[in-house]
Order: sequence, then structure tokens, then C-alpha cells
Amino acid sequence: MATITLGGNPTETNGELPKVGTTAPDFKLAATDLTQISLEDYKGKRIVMNIFPSVDTGVCAASVRQFNKEASTLEDIAVLCISRDLPFAQARFCGAEGLDNVTTLSDFKDGSFGKEYGLEIADGAFAGLHSRVVIVLDADHKIIYSEQVPEIGQEPDYEAALSSLN
Repeated sequence: MATITLGGNPTETNGELPKVGTTAPDFKLAATDLTQISLEDYKGKRIVMNIFPSVDTGVCAASVRQFNKEASTLEDIAVLCISRDLPFAQARFCGAEGLDNVTTLSDFKDGSFGKEYGLEIADGAFAGLHSRVVIVLDADHKIIYSEQVPEIGQEPDYEAALSSLN
């Protein structure tokens, strides 16, 4: 378990993030059209996973906007924005904001992604949602960077995450 905070109040996750240097666990997540997407769908591509509690909160929305901006300059790198939001809410947000450089994926069905990656919030007001995490994968889907943001209301270190791709 990792201890993080929400508004300064300690809360726990269900486990630890997969370690840098290991292969990322496979996943099945829902795209905005409800098709199932897996890690295998990104075979041979480097990936930035921006994981957060809900796109309908200020910091989460800001992270999607920032990664969308950064993704416009990245070549052959998939930027996945993952939450437990319904795919319809993700599509609505990105459509309203004109964000088309990122792919939103939802873990709404059973939360298996959050559980498997050890980032599900285990207690407190956000129990069951994802904690704020960035994980970067190389083309073989080995983890080359991970950040468990210590305070849910804090943005991730975009520069560190993106510099890991160099």
C-alpha cells in the first residue's frame, strides 16, 4: 500500500505501483465507443499513461489538457488518460475542450486496472477511484518511469515524465 493524501488527509492505495524495469501488466479498458482496448493494441508503441480520479475535477482536467498539449509535439507515442469515469463523460469532456491528441480509456466496469496496478484508492472520500499516477512505457512496454503523486490535488511532474522518453 502507498500512503497518499487528499486535501492533506492521509489515505491508502490498494497496493504498490509496478516497478520501473518490469513489464507493464496487460489491461482491458473501455474506449469512448465502449470497445475494449488492451495494452496489446499498442504493440511497439511507447506509452504515457496519465491516470487520475475523475476528469470532472480541476486538477484531473488540467492534467488531461496539459498532456494533450504535450502530445501534439510527440511522435509515435500514445498518451492514454485513464480513469473510472464513464466513457461518455470522458468523450464529452474532450469534445467540449477540443482535446484530440490523447486517448481516454475507462476502468468503469470492474476497476481491474486500478487494482492490478496497485493504484486504487482504498479508503476515504475517493475510495474505489484511481489515485493520480503517471506511468511511462517503452516500445516493449517495460516501465521506464512512474510517479505516484503524493497529494491527489497536486499535478504530476510533466517534465520528468516526458523527459523519460528521451
